[in-house]
Amino acid sequence: MDHMTTSTSLRAEASVTLACPVEIMDKLCEHFVEHGRVDRSARSARVEFDYGVASVEARDSVLYLLAEGLDPTGLAYVKWSLAEHILGFVEGESPRIAWEGDGQAGTPLPYFREMQVVGAINVTPRMRRVRLKGRDLARFATGGMHVRLLFPPHMGRAPSWPVMGEDGRPVWPRGEDRPVMRIYTIREIDVARSEIEIDFVLHEGDSTPGSTWASQARPGDVVGILGPGGGELPPADWYLFAGDETALPAISRILAELPADCKATVLLEVADACEEQPLRSMAALDIRWMHRNGAPAGTTSLIEDALRAIVVPSDGSRRFIWAGCEQKSCRCLKRLLRQEWKMPTSEHQVVAYWRAGHSADQVEH
Repeated sequence: MDHMTTSTSLRAEASVTLACPVEIMDKLCEHFVEHGRVDRSARSARVEFDYGVASVEARDSVLYLLAEGLDPTGLAYVKWSLAEHILGFVEGESPRIAWEGDGQAGTPLPYFREMQVVGAINVTPRMRRVRLKGRDLARFATGGMHVRLLFPPHMGRAPSWPVMGEDGRPVWPRGEDRPVMRIYTIREIDVARSEIEIDFVLHEGDSTPGSTWASQARPGDVVGILGPGGGELPPADWYLFAGDETALPAISRILAELPADCKATVLLEVADACEEQPLRSMAALDIRWMHRNGAPAGTTSLIEDALRAIVVPSDGSRRFIWAGCEQKSCRCLKRLLRQEWKMPTSEHQVVAYWRAGHSADQVEH
């Protein structure tokens, strides 16, 4: 597979025995087309991500894999992504994926940090901001704004953290020592101070470990962090951002990083006027807050209705729409953008941040 190498500095290879390697390669290409640049032939493919390169080649009953990255985190992401999706696509098989090369099994995850709480405040009645301090956080300033937080199951007891598995995926502590994981957005990062701020929506109930942890967080409390991920938005002259409070931290972070020479329309659904918060950006903003006023989250059509009222530029300027919301609302927005408005996928991204009625396994923000 030497013909597939790049100038990246770290690499690992694996050979996976499969009944239909070409079929699995096809599924990988179909999935990765929305996450990177895919170049392929009949029996080989190459995917360029922001963090590294994945190359695959199908021969007889074997799928050969080559993962490359500029740094340990990038390489680990490529290995993890390939293994996770290959094992998810196969049916009736249990193939072994054992990487050889850089990034050995049993070593600490290069994208993991243990963090300590140094402060916490309520931004609004239902949004709490927790400030975390750790070591070597420069990597978390690039490559995406989302992280996985790992909440130790036992307060006052030394936590157990995941390590690198032979297939590139994390190997987690078992039983009662396994931490609870949820995905959040880095609201702000200060590399010089080695600090990260994360906003938590304060949900009610027993099945919201992140929200419960944040509401009780005190200086000195420990939490694990994996990341970053999520990629970056393409450059555009006009943006539209839409979402409920779970997407508000991400939208706030994006707006703060927009350049001054673009415009952004922002549609935000929150519980009531008390949940509005200042949003800063160098870009020209048109912010429209929508209040549920007692209606449960995930039960209104406020975001879709507001989006339908927007006039999308058609003068040839670069445009991009980003939305994050409840799963059913997400599906409605995708139908609107793709089927009704016929917008290409290169001009929009709609993400399901949570699912109504499934708080136990929902992605919290």
